[in-house]
Amino acid sequence: MSYSGKTKDLYLSLLSDIRNGGIFKEERFIHSSQAADIEVEFPSGSDLKKVINMCSNNYLGLSSHPEVIRAAHEGLEARGYGMSSVRFICGTQDIHRELENRVTEFLGTEDTILFPSCMDANAGIFEAILTSEDIMISDRLVHASIIDGMRLCSAQHDTFKHSNMEHLEEKLLLHENKRIKLVITDGVFSMDGDTARLDEMVRLCDKYDALLLVDDSHASGFIGKTGRGTHEYCNVVGKIDIITTTFGKALGGASGGCVSGRKEIVEMCRQKARPYLFSNTIAPVIVSGVLKVFDILSASTERRDKLEKNASFWRAGLKDAGFILKEGNTPIVPVMLFNAKLSQDFSRDLYNEGIYAIGFFFPVVPNGQARIRTQISAGHEMHHLQTALDKFVKVGKKHGILGLTKEQIIEKYGQ
Repeated sequence: MSYSGKTKDLYLSLLSDIRNGGIFKEERFIHSSQAADIEVEFPSGSDLKKVINMCSNNYLGLSSHPEVIRAAHEGLEARGYGMSSVRFICGTQDIHRELENRVTEFLGTEDTILFPSCMDANAGIFEAILTSEDIMISDRLVHASIIDGMRLCSAQHDTFKHSNMEHLEEKLLLHENKRIKLVITDGVFSMDGDTARLDEMVRLCDKYDALLLVDDSHASGFIGKTGRGTHEYCNVVGKIDIITTTFGKALGGASGGCVSGRKEIVEMCRQKARPYLFSNTIAPVIVSGVLKVFDILSASTERRDKLEKNASFWRAGLKDAGFILKEGNTPIVPVMLFNAKLSQDFSRDLYNEGIYAIGFFFPVVPNGQARIRTQISAGHEMHHLQTALDKFVKVGKKHGILGLTKEQIIEKYGQ
């Protein structure tokens, strides 16, 4: 069927509505490796601008670490560029199983299976282990990839209020006669930066004979005393039935993800998870880089410790300056602005001042909850953070929001 003028005009109108509504998203082009200092070009083709990156998932600063790059080169030479196959046909190399074993050891689980991404892991896990006789009970703020994965599954679905353990218990009681009850949560919630109450969730799951799944993508490598994740932070290592996580953030920043947990559940994924059965396996170059990341993490907690200090400095500085922050204890520090256009204007002004931080608004976050989500890295030095803090204060003064309450900002700019 031809792409008619009527159809084209429809999409042009929809895109115009998005732009006029102040929620149009533009991609910027980075002309350097991922790091604290980057060179960025706006789509308009303006000159390259050197800026401090304050919105990357590169929590441990390993995305361009020389040892990781060297290991990737060695993997490329030894095992080739790609596998051109799925795992169960001819897409499994020795290094894939080696990485699965390393992840299992690091997370303290029974077994691990690799996926092309954590989104694929979340797309595959629910359908592989649940049927229409079962129930999924998820925190209302779980990541979009979890929501998409649950939609692919025939199991029933219910939710509980964010981090509300009393409400979770009510739902577990309501569904106590289901064959399998699976409680689902993020470990660290990526938009807000708060941490799930896994110790209490484990207690409730034990009490009501439920399984517990945690997406720890924004925690693996740096949350907890040795960076193993929120299950270490909450002292429940070995008690989480299913952990999904990514290698695309702190663990090297390339791509790839996994399901790690009970051996039987992992085996069910090998047999039935569609993204595993029908997508090419992770490229050898990425596997080699991630293996080196685990070498670095096993040798020292220096990067994790530096990240914690950096995040504490950043959060305290913004709070003292009069910004409204989402409470939390992670490197994700959202600066709340509540208005979509304001978040874009604020981001643009920061960019002009040499700070790269993106405004988030609906549908990425709920309506009226627009923000600048800042993310701290071990790659940041103190001069990066102090400069960024000074520029945030300068832009905050320009827009007249420092020290204002949520209600005052909404009154001034709308919601």
